[in-house]
Amino acid sequence: MSSIRQEKVATLIKQELSIIFQQNSSMRFDGIFITVTLVRMSPDLGVAKVFLSFMAVKEKNLALRKVKSEATWTRKKLAGVIGKQVRRIPELQFYIDDSLDYYDEVEKALKS
Repeated sequence: MSSIRQEKVATLIKQELSIIFQQNSSMRFDGIFITVTLVRMSPDLGVAKVFLSFMAVKEKNLALRKVKSEATWTRKKLAGVIGKQVRRIPELQFYIDDSLDYYDEVEKALKS
C-alpha cells in the first residue's frame, strides 16, 4: 500500500517524464514514441520504477536499452523541473509495460 505522498510524487514524475519524452524524442530517443504508463515510488521516495509503453516498435528491448542509456540525462532534466518540489530526485528504473500485450492475448483467447 502506497502512501499519499508516494502517489503524489509518482503522479508528478509521470507527468513530467511524459513531457520530457515527448519533447526530446527525436533528439535523444531515435524518434521512438514513448508513453509513461505507470510510476511506482519506493517508500523512501528514493527510487522510481517507471513503466513504459512503446508504440510501433518491433524491438521493445532495444528501445528500452536506448531509454536506459539516457537515464542520467533524463534524471537531470527531471531535476530541473521538479527540483523545488521534492527533496531529492529519485533514481529512475525503467521497465517495459506489457499489460497491453497481455490484454491482447486475453482478448484473442476469449474470441476463440
